[in-house]
Amino acid sequence: MSLIHKIALTLIKNVGHVTAKQLLLHFGSAEAVFKAKKKQLLQIPGIGELTANLILKNNALTEAEKQIPFIEKHQIQVLFYTDDNYPQRLKSCYDAPILLYFKGNVDLNQSRIISVVGTRRATAYGRHLCKQLAAQLSPYHVIIVSGLAYGIDVASHKESLSYNIPTIGVMAHGLDRIYPALHKSVAQKMVLNGGLLTEFLPGTNPDKENFPKRNRIIAGISDATIVVEATAKGGALITADIASSYNRDVYAFPGRTDDQYSEGCNFLIKTNRAALINHARDLIYYLGWEEVILEKERVQVQLPVNLSKEEQKIVSLLQDASMGIDELATRLNVGLSKLAMRLLNLEMQGILISLPGKVYKLN
Repeated sequence: MSLIHKIALTLIKNVGHVTAKQLLLHFGSAEAVFKAKKKQLLQIPGIGELTANLILKNNALTEAEKQIPFIEKHQIQVLFYTDDNYPQRLKSCYDAPILLYFKGNVDLNQSRIISVVGTRRATAYGRHLCKQLAAQLSPYHVIIVSGLAYGIDVASHKESLSYNIPTIGVMAHGLDRIYPALHKSVAQKMVLNGGLLTEFLPGTNPDKENFPKRNRIIAGISDATIVVEATAKGGALITADIASSYNRDVYAFPGRTDDQYSEGCNFLIKTNRAALINHARDLIYYLGWEEVILEKERVQVQLPVNLSKEEQKIVSLLQDASMGIDELATRLNVGLSKLAMRLLNLEMQGILISLPGKVYKLN
C-alpha cells in the first residue's frame, strides 16, 4: 500500500478516524479509497454527498507527497492502522488514529507497557514516586509511556532513562519540534531508548485541542495508567477517564488530604475510578506479572541509591536471607527505634520488603 495514499487518507476534510476505518473496511486499502466512484462511496453508512465529494476532489495526495522527504530524512516510521507493527492495544480503541508517526527503537507491541501521568507542577513527593516506580519496575522489561510535559511526565521519562527503562513520549504536535523546548535533550535520549510518538503531521503546532487527543494515545497504548500526582482538574484525570473508557486499569498513589496536588488521586481512589497503590509491587501484583528477578538485576536496582553506612550494613545482612527486626537489632547493635527508621527509609526506596511479623527481605 502506498505511503502517500496512507498519509493522504488522514488529510481529507470531513474524514475522521472512524470514517477512515469504515472506508478501509469497505475498499480494503487507502489506494482503493482514492480510486472509488461516487456511487460506491454513497453506499457506505455515514458517507453523504458532502463527504463523498471531498474524497473525490481534494489535494490530499499532493500534500501527502510533500511529507515524504522529511519522513525519509529523519527515519520516521509511519505506522498505518492495518500494519502489523501498529500498536495492537491502541488498535482495539474505537477512536484510535488511522496513522501514527514514530521515531525510536522499541516494539510498540511489547508485552508490558504502562503509562505514567500527573500534574505539571510536580512536588518532591511526586518526583520521589517516579524514581521509586522506575527503580522497582526496572527488572520487569517494561516500557513507560508519558507525555513529555513539565512535572510528572518528564520526571517519569528521566527516571526511566536513569534505570535503563525504554520510555516513549506521546506528543501533541509533529516530530519536527519538541515542546516544551526545554525537554529537547531528554527527548534525544528517549529516541535511543524508547521513542517519540504522535498522530500529527510534521509542521503541526502544539495547539490546545491536540492535548486531549494526545491523552487518548497515552491511555490506549498501555496496559494500565498510573496517576502519580494530580489536581482536581487537569489532563491527568482526563487520561484516567479515557483509560477507564477503554477498559484499561487505572491506579493512583494516595496523598495527604490537604494537598492540592494529590486531590485528583485521592478523588479517583475514593470514587473507585482507580485502585490505590503504594509502590510498584502493588502494580505488579494487580497486573499479574511474573516476578523473575536475576541477582544481577537486583544489584542494579540498588546501585543508583545513595545509602548511609548503617543502611549498607542492613542490606549486607539481608543479602542471603530474610531477617526479623530483633535479630537485625542484635547483630547491628542498634536500638529498635533507630533501626525501624532506617528500615522504613529502605522500604520507601524499594530496596526492602516488609513481611508479616516484622521480618524484612531484599526486594
